[in-house]
Amino acid sequence: MMNSHRTIVSNSRTSPLNAEVVQYAKEVVDFSSHYGSENSMSYTMWNLAGVPNVFPSSGDFTQTAVFRTYGTWWDQCPSASLPFRRTPPNFQSQDYVELTFEQQVYPTAVHILETYHPGAVIRILACSANPYSPNPPAEVRWEILWSEKPTKVNASQARQFKPCVKQLNFPTNLIRLEVNSSLLDYYTELDAVVLHGTKDKPVLSLKTSIIDMNDLEGDDYEEKDGCGMDSLNKKFSSTALREGPNNGYFDRLPYELIQLILNHLTLPDLCRLAQTCKLLNQHCCDPLQYIHLNLQPYWAKLNDTSLEFLQARCTLVQWLNLSWTGNRGFISVSGFSRFLKVCGHELVRLELSCSHFLNETCLEVISEMCPNLQELNLSSCDKLPPPAFNHIAKLCSLKRLVLYRTKIEQTALLSILNFCSELQHLSLGSCVMIEDYDVIASMIGAKCKKLQTLDLWRCKNITENGIAELASGCLLLEELDLGWCPTLQSSTGCFARLARQLPNLQKLFLTANRSVCDTDVEELASNCIRLQQLDILGTRMVSPASLRKLLESCKDLSLLDVSFCSQIDNRAVLELNSSFPKVFIKKSFTQ
Repeated sequence: MMNSHRTIVSNSRTSPLNAEVVQYAKEVVDFSSHYGSENSMSYTMWNLAGVPNVFPSSGDFTQTAVFRTYGTWWDQCPSASLPFRRTPPNFQSQDYVELTFEQQVYPTAVHILETYHPGAVIRILACSANPYSPNPPAEVRWEILWSEKPTKVNASQARQFKPCVKQLNFPTNLIRLEVNSSLLDYYTELDAVVLHGTKDKPVLSLKTSIIDMNDLEGDDYEEKDGCGMDSLNKKFSSTALREGPNNGYFDRLPYELIQLILNHLTLPDLCRLAQTCKLLNQHCCDPLQYIHLNLQPYWAKLNDTSLEFLQARCTLVQWLNLSWTGNRGFISVSGFSRFLKVCGHELVRLELSCSHFLNETCLEVISEMCPNLQELNLSSCDKLPPPAFNHIAKLCSLKRLVLYRTKIEQTALLSILNFCSELQHLSLGSCVMIEDYDVIASMIGAKCKKLQTLDLWRCKNITENGIAELASGCLLLEELDLGWCPTLQSSTGCFARLARQLPNLQKLFLTANRSVCDTDVEELASNCIRLQQLDILGTRMVSPASLRKLLESCKDLSLLDVSFCSQIDNRAVLELNSSFPKVFIKKSFTQ
């Protein structure tokens, strides 16, 4: 196998200053989601490490890195959460992956080898910290190398993406890709990432500015031409207000109207406005402005000091999003705990996806300080120790619990299911520590009578017995993901049972189950007429005739994935598309 890096010397005469190091990623150290499992390499983010596996070939290959979602289909499901207010319009990242390289360099280029449905990458960042250094740095900085709004790429063919990156004033060997797949027709597949750079610090061009994380806000806040903060403070001084006319000033407006106006500002704008005058400072610090607090867009800057600064303003916060924040020491356990002890009492929704600073103490604090919590998202918190999850059972009001890619064990999960009987949405995808999913399914069927959505993606050992318990106990289910559950067999009648007992199903994923057959599809057509999304990727047993029956019966069907269904060729897809033009019928290919 090729080495992960090589040195290229420029043809320039000043070759000692222009020696360029070209490296493939050494390791994948963090990511938010992937299509693959935790125990194999197929479709996992770990495929981004090393040299290309399939490039320049195009198509659907298991040796590539694939994120969990694409398009807007997941946002249209019953399990979708409501968006947070005050999210900056130019923060549109949905997923990320972080890669390390062997040598620290000053980046001159980042090349991304995309092999299927390119165009998802919208932001590339570099970190000043060296993950391989034995000494932690005094300061960790993230800088944007390149960013762009999501754009539609019409071709699905492979390409080498070569965005023009900004110059940095520090060397890096830690690169982060952020993606938005909302405009994609299917899953994007990435094969490798190549970092070009020099060991010596380049001379910064006068025409090239260094992007700061403040660029996330999309506006120029530099003080120039006498229009800085001092000038604004003078304009809004109390003397100026007294000398002006009797109308037209903010203090003449009703308090509630000013609050309504300020609701349209982003968090950084709100903090800046608070510095302009006492009246607006009072409004900007009103806890009513922080009922919904989305801190995810500011993950690269948010730290203990930030939380302490916000603490007095957030005593009434109900929705809090700390996803992606606090990693690499930015937020401490004590800093998080102090914040929740002051601000947790009114919380009903807490988003902590990929928050790797969390430990058992943090979950204990959540369970004690957030008695009204109804929604908890711990997606991809894969560093949380198994004992930590025992504390979730104390949150008896939970209606939504996301445990995707966590190390929760069976005993803790059974306790949660026993005490949290109000659950309506439960995600257990890729929870590899569960020993017996039939036992879990039996408890869900017995205790969670209000359950509407259930994600069992890549549950390794659920059988027809567990499905029977679910189908008989959770009659309100509208969404069920059984993708890549290899122990389910159509011959046992489990899928037909689901169709007959769960008539409210709107989404059903039976991805990669080779045994799904015409009988199962016809049962869905007869019983689940509200079905909107169906994934039967990989089955050899379904014919075009049964799919036609399904499409004729399920008038609301909008997504049908028949990729790698051997009886459904391209001609059959074209014929079905012609007869049912409102349905997106997906069929991937391998070149």
